Amino acid sequence: MFVDSVALVTGADRGLGLGITEELLNRGWTVLAGQHMDWPELSVLKDQFPSRLHLLPLDVGSDSSVSAASELAKSLVTHLDMLVANAAINHSATVNSIRETQSYENMRSEFNVNALGALRVTGAFLPLIERSEMRRLCYVSSEAGSIGASTRTGWFGYCMSKAALNMAVKNLYNDLSSQGFTFRLYHPGWMRTYMSGAKNLEAHYEPNEAAQFALNHFLSESESSELQLIDWEGKPMPW
Repeated sequence: MFVDSVALVTGADRGLGLGITEELLNRGWTVLAGQHMDWPELSVLKDQFPSRLHLLPLDVGSDSSVSAASELAKSLVTHLDMLVANAAINHSATVNSIRETQSYENMRSEFNVNALGALRVTGAFLPLIERSEMRRLCYVSSEAGSIGASTRTGWFGYCMSKAALNMAVKNLYNDLSSQGFTFRLYHPGWMRTYMSGAKNLEAHYEPNEAAQFALNHFLSESESSELQLIDWEGKPMPW
């Protein structure tokens, strides 16, 4: 771990983002936690880690919110070692066929948050990340965005937005990897999260378990010669 390690985690209110935030704090990191909803867990963590947890109002779907958050971050920290672009929404989980009613407004929201949101945050916070030796850019994708592994018949907005995220990260990799930036593109597995509204109790992992799997990959020092989508078991996936 680098001295005075600092991370930004988007979508830190609950689920995987909250789990990653807590695990980083337990590992001695300073964390800027992107907060979009009024959930109590981050405030509890703030009481436990008052000097190392900074709550950052952040809606990744809004240009003005991302810009304001980046300016606030510059007043709180001198650099960022790691970005964890985790914020995502899924309005598509109940739509399994083109024969069903489609909400294109929901799809636009999914693209805006899941794909464009990660790009917005990367661009806005790049000056702080450039001040780090680590320069680690981590993106939480999904098997739902994998064209090669796809078996779904619907979920159009969510699947397409995650495929778009994968392409954005590939372009970022082509641009920045030669400048010392390192990348992690990650599928976290089936988690008991609130992404679809209510908590999914049928999934395999609690978010705190998934956070440990994620950070084992995000903080690994081994570098591949090319960008890969890696799952929670450390295995590459088609994408």
